[in-house]
Amino acid sequence: MVDNKKIRGYGEGKADTVISVDDVVEQSTQIKDKLSEQDLLKLSNNSKYLEIKKLNAGYGKMEILHEFDLTIDKGQSLCLIGPNGAGKSTVLHSIYGFTNIYDGDIIINEKNVTKLSPAEKLKTAGVAYILQDNSVFPDMTVEENLFMGGYIKDNKEQSMEAAERVLKKYTRLAERRYQKAKVLSGGERRLLEISRALIMEPEILLVDEPSIGLEPKYIDMVFEILNDLQKNENKTIILVEQNAKKGLEFSDIGYVLVSGQTAIAGKGDELLNNPEVGRLFLGG
Repeated sequence: MVDNKKIRGYGEGKADTVISVDDVVEQSTQIKDKLSEQDLLKLSNNSKYLEIKKLNAGYGKMEILHEFDLTIDKGQSLCLIGPNGAGKSTVLHSIYGFTNIYDGDIIINEKNVTKLSPAEKLKTAGVAYILQDNSVFPDMTVEENLFMGGYIKDNKEQSMEAAERVLKKYTRLAERRYQKAKVLSGGERRLLEISRALIMEPEILLVDEPSIGLEPKYIDMVFEILNDLQKNENKTIILVEQNAKKGLEFSDIGYVLVSGQTAIAGKGDELLNNPEVGRLFLGG
């Protein structure tokens, strides 16, 4: 009999299909493909709206990403999956400016933004970072949280105008605008986090674990919101998602990261049908 409480691994199937984290890491290294620049470029419609070139990055003296490459077209979505410690969140952190970059370049719309601060990237390159759950200010109202999203706008009136546009779009938040964020449900808090990032009218959304801690009905709601932002507002979305199946179903492109490098890259639906990806990350 399997003791479910002691299982630590990946998979959505029965307990006997779950693979330990250590086994996933070891087996993932064996499925690594040789990916060329042309392979990645083909997935991004031969466009380099956002490009990462030979990036070595990490924290302090610890290098996490090694010669990492990425390309994505305007209005595409890309999901990063892989075992714990593979460097998925480090990719988002590096794009936004939260890591030490030892070598390589990050280029957005033909502009090298590698050395820009997060505030500069947000204001001049349109890059917004949506953190994992619990990043709202609980004792501020919904409206005040939205105003915080425009902290680098030139004046308060601009933030207020942007907040009104967001509240008009998301009536669920409009109904709660004067209530403190701590009374919101998990799904409403996630919606507020996404909405706050929209105040600066970004072109690129970096989304870290959008489904974390949410009930299934709210997970569907969050991905519907992201789909709307991509399809109807032409936002470029790069996300890290532990629920690999959900992330790949949503995304145009999927990268499987192992030890700070891309092991496999393909269209989202292709990776969903890849037997090795399925065995290691999708529950068999």
